[in-house]
Parts: sequence; C-alpha cells; structure tokens
Amino acid sequence: MSNDFTSKPLEFNIENLEKDKLIQLYKNMLKPRLIEEKMLVLLRQGKISKWFSGIGQEAIAVGVTMSLNKDEYILPMHRNLGVFTVRKIPLYRLFAQWQGKASGFTKGRDRSFHFGTQQYKIVGMISHLGPQLGVADGIALANKLKENNQVTAVFTGEGGTSEGDFHEALNVASVWQLPVMFCVENNGYGLSTPTKEQFNCEHIADRGKGYGMESHIIDGNNILEVYTKVSKIAESIRENQRPVLLEFKTFRIRGHEEASGTKYVPQELLDLWAKKDPIENYQYFLKEKGIIDETSEVELKVNIAHEINEHLEVALNEDQINADVTNELNDVFKEFEYQEVKHNSNSNKIRFIDAISDGLKQSMERHDDLVIMGQDIAEYGGVFKITEGFVKEFGKDRVRNTPICESAIIETAMGLSIAGIKSVVELQFADFVSSGFNPVVNYLAKSYYRWQQNADIVLRMPCGGDVGAGPFHSQTNEAWFTKTPGLKVVYPAFPYDAKGLLASAINDPNPVLFFEHKALYRGIRQEVPIEYYTIPLGEATIIKEGNDITIISYGAAIHWALESLEKNPDISADVIDLRTLQPLDSETIYNSVRKTGKAIILQEDTLFGGISSDISALIHENCFEYLDAPVKRVASIESPIPFAKQLENQYLPKDRFEEELKSLLNY
Repeated sequence: MSNDFTSKPLEFNIENLEKDKLIQLYKNMLKPRLIEEKMLVLLRQGKISKWFSGIGQEAIAVGVTMSLNKDEYILPMHRNLGVFTVRKIPLYRLFAQWQGKASGFTKGRDRSFHFGTQQYKIVGMISHLGPQLGVADGIALANKLKENNQVTAVFTGEGGTSEGDFHEALNVASVWQLPVMFCVENNGYGLSTPTKEQFNCEHIADRGKGYGMESHIIDGNNILEVYTKVSKIAESIRENQRPVLLEFKTFRIRGHEEASGTKYVPQELLDLWAKKDPIENYQYFLKEKGIIDETSEVELKVNIAHEINEHLEVALNEDQINADVTNELNDVFKEFEYQEVKHNSNSNKIRFIDAISDGLKQSMERHDDLVIMGQDIAEYGGVFKITEGFVKEFGKDRVRNTPICESAIIETAMGLSIAGIKSVVELQFADFVSSGFNPVVNYLAKSYYRWQQNADIVLRMPCGGDVGAGPFHSQTNEAWFTKTPGLKVVYPAFPYDAKGLLASAINDPNPVLFFEHKALYRGIRQEVPIEYYTIPLGEATIIKEGNDITIISYGAAIHWALESLEKNPDISADVIDLRTLQPLDSETIYNSVRKTGKAIILQEDTLFGGISSDISALIHENCFEYLDAPVKRVASIESPIPFAKQLENQYLPKDRFEEELKSLLNY
C-alpha cells in the first residue's frame, strides 16, 4: 500500500454535522472496538473458537451503515462488527452466535458472522466471499422492480476482488444499472498476501472504468469522510439508480484471524498505520473541538463496558445447544404445504417443450412478480425457444437477458428471494451450471438451514445426450446435486408431468433444479391439460404394472425401458418413473420390489456415483429378504459423453439395457 497514503494525516471536516451526530459516530466506533477487545480475551480463554479482527477498520462499517436507512439491506464481511452494532442487534444474541448457542442466529449451525437477519436487514457472508456481491445485485434488482428508491451496500476485501464473482457482479450491476454500492475494504493483505501480489493496478477503484461504473476512493480511517461521502453517494443513488464502486483505504492491524498473527507485515508499516487509528484520531479531534471531554469519554466507555458485560453474562449462562436430529432435518428445507390445483378434461396433444413453455407462462401469470433470467431468453426466446413471445406479454423487467455469468445470475436469484421475489433461472445447458456451482451448493442449498432464509428459486436445466452434442452440451449431471442436502431435484419424462411439476417447483419456496431432457423436447407428444395444474414433488408414478421385475428409471431412459418392453411383450414388469430424485419416493420403490422380487435401475448418467447406486443400496438395506437376485444397475460407460453418433450410441446404455434386463430375469 502506498506510503504517500499512510503518511497523510487524518483531517476531519465537520461540514454541517450536528454535535449529537458527531458524538454518535464516535460512540458507534467505540462500541465494536470494546467488544473486540473483550472477544480477544474470551478467545484466549477458549470461550469462542475463532475471531476475525476489524480493529483499525471500524470507521468503514460504522460510516457506511449510518449512511443507510434502517430498511435498506447491507451485506457485511467478517470484519464489519460495526454493521451489526449500529443496526442495534442485542449484544447477547451476537455473543450467543459466536458461542454456538440457540439464541444466536444460526442455532449453532454456523459461526462468526456467517449469518443474516431479516429483522435487521443484514445478509451475512459465506466463506467463499464472492457470492454475496451477486446476492447484493439481486436485492438491488428487487428494489428497482419495486421502485422503492432504496440502495443496497455490500462489502468485500481487496482479496475478494480477485474472484470471478466480483467481475460478474459488477458487470451485471452496470448492465442493469442496479442501485448498489460495492464497498471494498482495501486493508493491504489477503490473509498474508500483499496487494502487489493480488492485482496489478494502483487502485481498485480504477476497475470501475472497465465496467462503465462510477467509483470513489475514500479514506477508510476517517469516520467523517466515510460518513459524509457515503451518505451523499447513497442519496444520489436513490435519486438516480446506478451502481457505484467505493474503495476504502485502510489497514488490518491484527492478523487475518487471530491464529495467523502479523509476522508477515513489516513493523514500519504497522507503526505507520497505528498513527492513523480511526478511533484515537477522532477522539483527539473531538476533544480538541470541545465536543467531548475526559468525563464524557469515560462515561461512554463505562456504559458500553457495562452493556457488554451484562449481555455477555446472559450468553455465557445460556445452556449449550441441544442436539436434536429431528430439528436438524426439519430445517434443511422451508416447510411447503403443497396445494393441489386440479384441471378439467380439456387438453391438447403437445410436445414436451410446449408443456414446459405453457407451465412457465401460466406460472408467470399466476405469480405477478415472478422473474425469469437467462442468456438469450428475451426477444430471442432462448436457444430452445421456450420463452418465445414472453417479452411481449410480460415485459423485459420480468423476462431478463443476462450476460454470460452463471454464478452472478444464480446469486442474483438468491438476492431476489431474500427480497421476497420468486425467480426462474434458465441455464442454457445443464453443463454450464458448473460455472455457477458454488452458489448452488453452498449458498442456495445451505441458507435455510443456516439462518432460515429460503432460496425461492428454480434452475431450469436442459440436459442429456442422444442428440450428438458432445461433452459440453450433453451431460445429465443430476448426481452433482442429489447428494447436496437443501436442494430438490426434479427430472420429468413426459409432457404431462413436466408441466405440472414445473408449476409445483415454482410454487415451492425451496431451491429446485428442474432437469429437462433435450432429446424429449421435440421427440415426444402427449395429451396435456390446457389449464394450469400442479403435481406434487416427491411422488413417483408406476406407468406400467407387472409381476416379474421392477424397472426404475427417469428422464429419457424411461422411454428406452418402455421400448425394450415393447420388443418383449412377454416380460411382466412394474415400470417406475421417479419424476423427482430429491426428495425420493422410496416407498413406491420398496412396495414394487417386495412384490416382484427383482429390480433393475436404468440411468443415463455414468454408473459410478450416480443415483442408481443409492437406490440399489436402499433396496438392499430395506428389501433384502424379498430379493430373488442382486439389484442390477445399468448406465452409460465411464467416459465423458462423445460427439460422433457411433461413439455416443456405444456410450449410452439404451442398447445394453434389454440384454441386462433379460439376464436378470434369468438369474
């Protein structure tokens, strides 16, 4: 960090601030400092497990938070204690959170500042840092759609600006002109790595030019500069909606976290920044101006210390959290009371793709604030034309083309959910979800369990092979997600199911990955009700009944199984279409296997680690005494899916299934 900046003395400009406000700024900085000093003692005593110190950076959290209205969201990091104290969160709840107790915000399920609270309009970080930037975009988008003239503030460190999420979030915010302040605390080091090894530009604020975004550099140790400048910027954003990049120059006096220490920091640099301590300098200024004196300063400290000790006593005396398996499992998903919507007898014979389009359109009509997002989905109608004509009917606010940034758009959907708006995100191909994998499995899947914030999101996943599209447009990657608690996975095989299940997925307040096999889009037709209707998630269907064997499958593979039975009319089989993979309808499977005594599972995915392995294990564990043969799994070969037709035919299990079926029947 530049010595020119560190050697510059703090110069305070009162401007038009009243005495009470000047004192409030001091008190609001002093409180997190005194709390931190207490926490460092408790850390040494083993009463908290970890601590990320913000000592020396209090002016940023306090100044930014005080510049916002209480009903405006703020997304802090783990060094922004001042955000929580300025928002007047009861200290005993913070202390309980850090000790993993029930009166904290995560019921002991997460630590430190990894939590949010709708009551105080705070959305906490996850350890991956970057995703909260995109989440802030989503909250800002909701504000823009609601026309409430609110601004959102989100924090990151200079290290976090190296992540791809930073680029994606700023790019989306700029393209959509979202009312969000990106607050970068440039404190010199990402853990032990100095800024010169993190990025090759003088100021992070310079990056704003590349995004067509206004940016400012602010002295992060000067509380009056932070508060006055950010207040003016926030008010300007409310009047003229746009994103702004703010770089706060500051320094981390203590280690990344207490265990890491500061040996990697030159002592002369520590000494320079010690002279710029935001609290000591401001305290001296207030005394010099006669705004406070020794007596009032001591009184402030005594009152804060008394509050800390009083609330700490409450937290320390609280019982350790009670571990209860039922409570844990019940909090993985937000409760959803399924409401059946029946249809009349009016129907049309339509394609699978038309059923998806109808279901999505009718949901847009039913939920008048539902937003759909994806690449090329607006005027172009998406690469598969599922949303063709939607812009004309619903407008571009609700049917949004996105830049190519799967991670930021999934995060934006999360932000919309936090602000109370449902969304559907179209992944152009299911393969591309890997570019947004982190927010799916670490943010969407875990938020409700961690702090009871649901992710009201459907990710549409065009998937599957048998279309000659090669390794990056043909994967059926449901197994990436079926093992992640907190995600629901739906995979219909027929137009009727696709429409009804999509409606239910959108109604469900939890994150749902909705797989749509591309080979079925225009390859299958069925009578489908014209009206809106729902089908419950988690219920399989028996589409053919028999006594000799149970065939279990889903997606396009169901049709391969049915083709094999058409060729062999003498085979009497139960055919179970799972329809939903998470939650799994295990009882339908067990009841059928107990009847037939044999089971074969067909999946398009490669064999090892696929869902057929879990289903096989469940059958062996729950139906072993009824089995007349080992459970058989049939799947694609253990390679990426190839392009050339003869290679793809060899890869897929559709031609091998009939042979394996007959072999099991003859066991």
